[in-house]
Formats: sequence, structure tokens, C-alpha cells
Amino acid sequence: MQVINDKLKVWANDLDRATLAQAERTSRLPIVTGHVALMPDAHLGLGATVGSVVPTQGAVIPACVGVDIGCGMIAVRTDLTADDLPDNLDPVLTSIAKVIPAGVGQGHARRPADEWLDHHRPRTVFDTRLENKAYTQMGTLGSGNHFVEISLDDDGRVWLVIHSGSRGIGNLLAQSHITEAKTVAKRMEIGLEDPNLAYLLEGTPEFDHYIADLRFAQAYARHNRDTMMNALLEVLFRFVGKGRERERVNCHHNYTEQESHHGRNLWITRKGAISAREGEKGILPGSMGTDTYVVSGLGNPESYHSSAHGAGRRMSRTQAKKQLTTKSLREAMRGRTWLSGRATALVDEHPDAYKDVREVIRLSADLVTVDHRLQAVLNYKGT
Repeated sequence: MQVINDKLKVWANDLDRATLAQAERTSRLPIVTGHVALMPDAHLGLGATVGSVVPTQGAVIPACVGVDIGCGMIAVRTDLTADDLPDNLDPVLTSIAKVIPAGVGQGHARRPADEWLDHHRPRTVFDTRLENKAYTQMGTLGSGNHFVEISLDDDGRVWLVIHSGSRGIGNLLAQSHITEAKTVAKRMEIGLEDPNLAYLLEGTPEFDHYIADLRFAQAYARHNRDTMMNALLEVLFRFVGKGRERERVNCHHNYTEQESHHGRNLWITRKGAISAREGEKGILPGSMGTDTYVVSGLGNPESYHSSAHGAGRRMSRTQAKKQLTTKSLREAMRGRTWLSGRATALVDEHPDAYKDVREVIRLSADLVTVDHRLQAVLNYKGT
């Protein structure tokens, strides 16, 4: 860990100037109490740095949470072993695609009856379009770096892993509140180095509205991952003819919660970071061609009991498409079952576009301990 100044502490070792400057702008906000903690996977984001932990008092920054509210990971350890898996996983991949729609804007063909949504509502009143989006996208993956994987740990046990968030409804709610925060900042004549750092103050109607919607979206994201995982388990166990769940971990890495740190009640926003209290389970994925790690937190107070959320990008999607090739992606994915027919559309998710997750784990030695290393044998993504 490197102390940049009394407002910024860094666990990363390869920060570019733009990312460091962005984190410094966030740390100078008057609502930031204590220091901003940059995780080993930190990289440039919209407004606030991806891979940052931001402590604020009496206020929250909507753009710091981001537009994929509640994005995170879920992993399940089963009682199956590598020997239980079929030699050909292509039919499994096909079945997964049928029960878990993936891709930009994708949802279920019909609006499924979902008791959870019938009993959970945001503060924002849904019109018909928003309501249909919330219902049809529950249990769906999305695009980008979101994925479904079947993996093996070092003992040959089968794990299922999913990365996803609050889908379109979380994005729409977030965008609305980010715009509202900018409007409030102008009205109150709050000077900001970056308009995307606009914040909402406790005790205001705008703050209360955002927090209500935020908590809904975080709960939606968690339930979305559980819903997909249950469908994935059913698919795999049906193919194998047996199987039971032994352990489940479900964690956010884009969210905010009120927590007590250093004797203060603060809003801790983790943008591309996970909670890592002592003994708390978490998940750090690499990329579609590298490993995922199941970890236990060490409760480091300097990181506000937080850790990295995964490998983090080292290339933008535009850079990846220009510099990387379909051929090298196929080579990187050799030995795995994946959507090889969509390789051209997945080049921006090339493993070389991401930081080395092994280095991220090494730099996280005072934040987490590794419980399991998972190697994917099947990867499913949206485009």
C-alpha cells in the first residue's frame, strides 16, 4: 500500500496519470471524510475511479456508485467433481443460453411471474415500459464483462460462477439520479472539478429518493444473480443426472452502504470493490480466459474493510478492438467451451484487455486470503 497523501491511499502498482488524477479529484470533495482507497485493479471510470472505495459523510455521489447498481458476483460450490461432467459441454452451453438470456437489452420472451418483484418497489413509480423491463430482465445476464461459467477448483470440484447486476432498470434509475444530482449542484452553486462528482445531501428529498431507488436496485441485482444461479444449477444437474449445492457466495461490487469506520458513521461507496470484513467471503474474477478466486476478507481498516473486485481493465473496449485479434482470442480460450462462433464480437473481452488477476491477488495480500482458485471449463457471455 502506498500513501499518496493524507486523502489517498493506493494498493495498485500500475496506475496511469489520468486514473490517479481522477482519484485525487474525488478525494478533494468536501464530503469525503478520511482517505479514498484505490484497489489493485483500479482504472479510469466515469467521474469516479473503478476500483475505488470512497467514504463520505452526510452525502452520496450517484455517479460514484455507477449505472450498474448492485453489479456483483455469485458463486456456488456443488458436490460434483470433474469426473461427473460430460465430455462434451456444448449441449450444456446451448441449454444455458435458453434459460439465461444474454446481451444488450435482452430479456425473457414473456414477462415471468415473479413474487419478489410483486413485493419490492423503488421510490420511482414505474410506467408500463419500466415495469416490463424490470420483469422481463429479471434472471438475465446483460453484456460486456458479465458472464456465466462452469469452473473447477484445484481439488477438481465443480463450481458455478455468474457476474451480473441490476440490468436495464438499475441503469435507468441510476442515470435519472445522476442527472438530478448535477441539477442540484447547479442550483446550489456547488463548485465541482468534474460534474460527474455531483452529490446529494442527507436530509433532502433528492437524497431520500436516490437511496430508496438504490436499495431497490441493489436488492434487484442480488435476486437477479440468485435467479440465474438457480436456473444454471437446474441445467447442470439435469445433464449430469445428480448434484447438490454445498456453498453459495453472493456479493456486490458497485454499491454504497452506511457503515462505521474509524469511529464515524460513513457512507462507504465501493465502485469496483467488494466488502472484505474479517472472514467475509468474496469473489474476484479475472477475465474470460483466466481464473476466478473465492476469498476471505482480512478486515483491513485502511481499505475500509474492502478489496479489489477482479482483474480490472487495462485497455478500453475501443483499444482492445483495434489492438487485439479474433485469432489470439481463440488461442487464449483453447480448452474451454465458449461462444467461439461470436469471437469477433467478443474481442473487446479478450483476456489481454484485462490486468493480470494473479498480480491483483498478490497486491491484495493484506486485504484478503485465497480460499479457492477456479478455472473455467465453460464460459457464456452476451454481446
